[in-house]
Amino acid sequence: MHGQRVLVTGGAGFIGSNLANHLAADNDVVVVDDLYLGTPENLDDDVEFHEASVLDDDLPTDVDAVFHFAALSSRAMLEDDPQRGARVNVEGFVNVVEQARADGCDTVVYASTSSIYDDDLPSSEDEDVVADTGYEASMLGRERYMEYYNEFYDDLTVAGMRFFSVYQGYGGAEEHKGEFANTVSQFADKVARGEPPVLWGDGTQTRDFVHVSDVVSALVRAAEERLTGAYNVGTGDHYSFNEVVDLINDALGTDVEPEYEPIQLKNYNHQQRADASKLREATGWEPTVDFEDGVRRVCEPYQ
Repeated sequence: MHGQRVLVTGGAGFIGSNLANHLAADNDVVVVDDLYLGTPENLDDDVEFHEASVLDDDLPTDVDAVFHFAALSSRAMLEDDPQRGARVNVEGFVNVVEQARADGCDTVVYASTSSIYDDDLPSSEDEDVVADTGYEASMLGRERYMEYYNEFYDDLTVAGMRFFSVYQGYGGAEEHKGEFANTVSQFADKVARGEPPVLWGDGTQTRDFVHVSDVVSALVRAAEERLTGAYNVGTGDHYSFNEVVDLINDALGTDVEPEYEPIQLKNYNHQQRADASKLREATGWEPTVDFEDGVRRVCEPYQ
């Protein structure tokens, strides 16, 4: 993308700020964030920042493309305040799309989630999805509205990106988030300080870990190609939490053993691995950061 005006909602958060800073090199980038989890310190000086909620009127939607990340982004947040979660995740999505459409914007790319899949691996976009939690219900609400917009408006394209386990080190926009930071960065910080990371169950649950830089390139491709529909963003590989801790120990030259606690959540997702062939065939996108190299990047600041 070059020479365009772009809005990133939730753009002071983890994925949003990485995307906003990347795009700002060649585009006019505007960020909206209510600072629930984001911080403007994540943003480069040439990004225009507005502290606002996606539920507000008069958002800066006079843009060429919208990247919508603003959300209560975990099941715990929705369980703590389900009404607010539904308003932000569903009503906020509709509010942003409607204002953008009214201002002539024809391209929307937004954050969906891979947690709507069950344990039948690898997960592809044509299989059944479920809403086992309030968070998943809210994100599926976005997907149903996406289907409506794509069907009803010929001049509007909306693409939902089903992120798998996006990661980066604490220095990449999440240090202040504590328990809401990505798992790899939390484990690495614990091990680097000589503290055992806490794993639920026996640590054999798996995740498809995709580096945030690869997620950024997928998002840009989706906007450039004006995709419609849902797309997985993952690597096609998966690692257990035990393997993640082993890789961190290898990278840091440490030997910190994890602690194990019983799984505390109902409907916990034990296995995860993406089939990202739909996105690859539509855009040519491929992940470029091997997970073992990604773990080394996460650990570098501690060495």
